[in-house]
Amino acid sequence: MQKIILLSASAFGALSVMIGAFGAHALRATLEANGRLDTFETAVKYQFYHTLALLAIGLLMYRVSDKLLEYASLSMIGGILIFSGSLYLLCMTGIRWLGAITPIGGLLMIIGWILLFWAIARGS
Repeated sequence: MQKIILLSASAFGALSVMIGAFGAHALRATLEANGRLDTFETAVKYQFYHTLALLAIGLLMYRVSDKLLEYASLSMIGGILIFSGSLYLLCMTGIRWLGAITPIGGLLMIIGWILLFWAIARGS
């Protein structure tokens, strides 16, 4: 599982840079015209922050063996996909109800952080 987490962090990291660059250059005019530049930037930032957290969890797994770390990473992966993914789709399609899905991703990110805290606190 640790290898999957580290590979996921690597892939999400690369995607963060690629999506961010694509938005800043190829999509900038469209995002500005639709008033979605800030939304797109938020999606990229949260994806990148949680990518770094995934990397940290994967590295922590070398020292700590705890199922909570796996659950934390899976929660963060789900959070990235739902939170950032729904915002990307909202920006690209203008479908407003996608914004209603975004908090589910945010909740998964929060759960991931809490599970990480719990794993570290119990010191397994």
